[in-house]
Amino acid sequence: MTTKNIAFIGLGTMGFPMAGHLASAGHQVTVYNRTTAKAQQWVETYKGQYALTPGEASENADFIFTCVGNDDDLREVYCGTSGILAHAKPGAILIDNTTASAEVAREIAAQAEAKGMAFMDAPVSGGEAGAVNGCLTVMVGGKPDVFAAAKPVIDCFAKATTLMGDIGYGQITKMANQICIAGVLQGLSEAITLAKSAGLDIEKMTEVLKHGAAGSWQLENRAVTMAADKFDFGFAIDWMRKDLGICFDAAEKLGVDLPLTKQVDEKYAALQARGFNRADTSVLIKQFDK
Repeated sequence: MTTKNIAFIGLGTMGFPMAGHLASAGHQVTVYNRTTAKAQQWVETYKGQYALTPGEASENADFIFTCVGNDDDLREVYCGTSGILAHAKPGAILIDNTTASAEVAREIAAQAEAKGMAFMDAPVSGGEAGAVNGCLTVMVGGKPDVFAAAKPVIDCFAKATTLMGDIGYGQITKMANQICIAGVLQGLSEAITLAKSAGLDIEKMTEVLKHGAAGSWQLENRAVTMAADKFDFGFAIDWMRKDLGICFDAAEKLGVDLPLTKQVDEKYAALQARGFNRADTSVLIKQFDK
C-alpha cells in the first residue's frame, strides 16, 4: 500500500493504539490530542509528529481520523477556525471512529462535502484489546467509492471493515451493537449468579456453553472474570451509559421502545452511584450483590 499522510485526532484508550497501527504500517502520521502530553507520549512510542490544533494536524493529510468522546467533541475538532474543516485540503477523506449520533455524522458530512472533502462515520467495536491488537470491527456509513479508497488504510487496525450504507448507518449499527451487549451481559450476569449459587464450576460451564446456542464473545471473554469479581477491562460503564443515551435518543425519534436496554441502563446508573463508574461493563453482575 502506498504511504499516505494521515492525521489522527484523539489519543484516548482506543485512539492511541489505532494511530500506532497506522504509523507501524508505514504511513506518515501526525497526531493531535487535547492534552499535549499524551501526544508527546505517542510520538515517543511511535514514529510520527504531533500538532497543537486539529487543523494544523490535518493540513496536508490524505486521510483524517477522529476518535473523541461525543457529539460536542466532534463539533469542536471539526468546526471553528482551528478545526479540521477549516484546514484540511479538498479531496481529503475524513473518517470518524467516535461512537456518536447519526445526526452529527450527517451534519459534519454535509459541511465536508461543501468544502470538497468526503466524510464517513466509522465507529468501532472490540474494546481496548481490539485496538491494541489491531483487530477491531469497523462499521461504516458513507459512499462506496470513498469507502473503497479508505478501507485499506482502516484495515491497518481492523479485522473486519464493512460498509453498512449511507452516512449515519455506521452509527446506527454501533447502536445495535451496544444494545446487544447490554442484553447479553444482563443474561450472563443472571446465569453466573444462578450457577455460582448452586456451586457450579464457572470455567467448566463456560467451556460447555460456548459451543452451544448460548455462545457469545461476552461468555468466552468475561464469564470467568465476572465470577472472579474482576472488572478492569477498559470499557467503563460511564462510556456505556453515554452510548446507551445515544441509542435512546435515536429510538425515541424512530418511535421504537427499548425495554430491556432501559432496564440495564438503570442497573448501570445504580452501579455508578456505588462508585463503579470506571469499572468495565461486565460489572453489571454486581447488581446481585447481597
